[in-house]
Amino acid sequence: MMDTGFLKQVQSAFAGVQEAQIAALQTFDDEVKLTRDAWDRSAGGGGDTRILTEGRVIEKGGLNFSAVEGDVNAALAEQLGTAAKRFAATGVSSVLHPCNPHVPIIHMNVRYFTLDDGTWWFGGGIDLTPHYVIPAEAKAFHGDLKAVCDRHSVADYPTFKRWADRYFYSPHRGESRGVGGIFFDHMGRDGAADRSDALAFCVDLASQYASIYQRRAAPFVQQFVSADDAAWQGLRRGRYVEFNLVHDRGTRFGLVSGGRTESILMSLPSRADWTYNHQPQPGSPQAETLEWLRKGTEGVDWMSQ
Repeated sequence: MMDTGFLKQVQSAFAGVQEAQIAALQTFDDEVKLTRDAWDRSAGGGGDTRILTEGRVIEKGGLNFSAVEGDVNAALAEQLGTAAKRFAATGVSSVLHPCNPHVPIIHMNVRYFTLDDGTWWFGGGIDLTPHYVIPAEAKAFHGDLKAVCDRHSVADYPTFKRWADRYFYSPHRGESRGVGGIFFDHMGRDGAADRSDALAFCVDLASQYASIYQRRAAPFVQQFVSADDAAWQGLRRGRYVEFNLVHDRGTRFGLVSGGRTESILMSLPSRADWTYNHQPQPGSPQAETLEWLRKGTEGVDWMSQ
């Protein structure tokens, strides 16, 4: 049986995160336009999609809340490895694509799943995808995430960092999607984590999202953009699209569970490019970025850089 009382507690906490983080992002980018789209899911539940566009910092992004439920179909049963008949899922997710290529792309997601056989788990994380890798910025970003993990007994930064390095990797390109971050899944499914502690960690992590982004974005919002920078941004966005459509488990879960397609694909940029066999000039900032991204699935120990 599902614990509907705890499920409602999680839904309320995640909805509160969405409200607070949208307000913080609007304060940081005071020119961004907000579109709100509340939706119902015919099979059960619904969500609140908030799209951010045409800002001073944010070209396109969103911060979505969803709380859905329904029957476990064959595709979902295979993906989750379960014989349960009913599921409920709730979460907050966000991707922000900046105007300036010197500002990174950022992604955040926290989620909770529960099944009618009594199992439950949390998952999520935050990761950063700079168009140009700056080691000092990557180190500062990881320091922010480590600080959150260190506040919670259920979180282990080194483990979650390694998980992100392996997860945010495109084997068909031999490239990391960015400089990683932290990623975790199935927290509590094995009974090793307390539900309330896991929820507290997820809410704390997601509540740091806007402030983490502001620290990484603010120094670069006004930086000069050359034609080469703009072209490179389009190519790196193309890599981002590839990862999300080919490898991202959250995207696949949303689509196979009958989720709302527009909200799921909110993560894609408004424009992206693919140039056949593009090779940056040796020694260029673009080539240096690729060197960082091609360190392998174990990633880089950014805290030691």
